[in-house]
Amino acid sequence: ARGGATPLVVSEGRHVLGVVELADVVKHGMREKFAQLRAMGIRTVMITGDNPLTAAAIAAEAGVDDYIAQARPEDKLARIRSEQAGGRLVAMVGDGTNDAPALAQADIGLAMNSGTQAAKEAGNMVDLDSDPAKLLAVVEVGKQQLITRGALTTFSLANDVSKYFAILPALFVAAIPSMHALDVMQLSSPRNAVLAALIFNALVIPALIPLALRGVRFRPATATALLRRNMLVYGLGGVLLPFAAIKAIDLLLAMVFGA
Repeated sequence: ARGGATPLVVSEGRHVLGVVELADVVKHGMREKFAQLRAMGIRTVMITGDNPLTAAAIAAEAGVDDYIAQARPEDKLARIRSEQAGGRLVAMVGDGTNDAPALAQADIGLAMNSGTQAAKEAGNMVDLDSDPAKLLAVVEVGKQQLITRGALTTFSLANDVSKYFAILPALFVAAIPSMHALDVMQLSSPRNAVLAALIFNALVIPALIPLALRGVRFRPATATALLRRNMLVYGLGGVLLPFAAIKAIDLLLAMVFGA
């Protein structure tokens, strides 16, 4: 039992014939998948009806963060409610009838297609492949969509702020001389400033379409790390790119059409 197996004694009358070892087999690669979830800031808890010795051995082999042994359906439900009361989002993976209350309570209930009808009806998603590791794929897709939307929004806002900061002084410096102090771009003329901004928009919008369709490349990380990366790459890039691009386009227009 200390090795994660359940011993069953086989006997005939009072004569012991032997001991049969029953053990759950941890799927190959599960430890690595739990490590990926941990890198994303997701804590995993195994809730099982097995005895504490078996549960401890399997939890250690699989690499989960915590476990609850000899759990009843109400214990699973209580743990999920406790986590939610602490302000955390909870995902539950299960396949049995005794998992149904917890699947229904969880923010994300992932039921196995090979599980009972009660479990599939209680969950809000059913994994047709009956692979619990699919939860990792679900999290990755969700986080990729989230960071892609955040990246595009960050770039768009930063891009607009710097773009208008670049061209507005050139447009209004004649009417408002005090704006000359803000004319850091020194664009050749108001006409070229407007044309440069329009050309820049015409170039950058199609360039962002593949990023929106493909999504930002996702690396397992915490929400704070992902936000920091978005701000650094897409926020700073959105600020600097319009200045460089509009100035380059303005110089080209000045060469072609004159100031």
